[in-house]
Amino acid sequence: MSRWGPTALAVAVVVAGLLVAGSWGITGVQAADPSAVTGSISGPTVLATHATATYTVNASGGPAIAPNGTKVGNLTAYFSVSAGNLSGLTVTPADIPVTPGQPVQATLALGGAAEVVTIGVMISSVFHTLNQSINLTYSVNAVTPYVVAATIVAGASSTVLSFPVELDLDGTAVGRLTVPSLTPGQSYNLSFKYATLGLSPGEHTFSITLASEHGLVTFANGATVYSSTFYVTGPATNYTLWYVAGIVAFFGVLFIFMTRVAARRRGASRK
Repeated sequence: MSRWGPTALAVAVVVAGLLVAGSWGITGVQAADPSAVTGSISGPTVLATHATATYTVNASGGPAIAPNGTKVGNLTAYFSVSAGNLSGLTVTPADIPVTPGQPVQATLALGGAAEVVTIGVMISSVFHTLNQSINLTYSVNAVTPYVVAATIVAGASSTVLSFPVELDLDGTAVGRLTVPSLTPGQSYNLSFKYATLGLSPGEHTFSITLASEHGLVTFANGATVYSSTFYVTGPATNYTLWYVAGIVAFFGVLFIFMTRVAARRRGASRK
């Protein structure tokens, strides 16, 4: 005869059911990360109009991530873009699944308007019925760039493999371009757009040197150094203070003149 009575068997079944439920339901609840969703976005803050650039997003936390860091739900970055002029302005892709510790990237393409562009990123962390999200914004200045252009010509004797060219502004490196392989006598039109929020008033010089290519390539005029000097004017003079001072002086003189005239009239009336 079995040692287990009907009541004992019923209790055993209930306990077993609770254990099974615990292995699924309770474990699922415990998988939710009690920490808040976190994220960041990084990338260039100044771009030339019509330029493209890559922006990196990191995200973690929320119910989609277990306390041990395992991804158990959906952690997603959703991208948007806003500006005064949206013509030609895009950010792709629109959304990207994220794994903690593995950055994801989106590409911003600018239009022709010089303006402030705002990248919006919503990071959503979802696990079953649990969800959290945060919203990030990142400002990018789209500016009209300074453009440097020159023609590079390969020598007549041999093919020149691809090589980098650095662009200097007032002696400081500000950019690098890659010139493709050139066949003998072939020319290449180099163009560089320099984006900045502003340069100080006065003369500035862009320069490019081909000295490291040891004469295999030159600029169109046969030189190995190219430079372009331009002048930046200062801000318009603010004459407001002088205008105010002039107005005050004018009314001051007018007041003195009228006072003297009035005094003369009073003196004449007494006689």
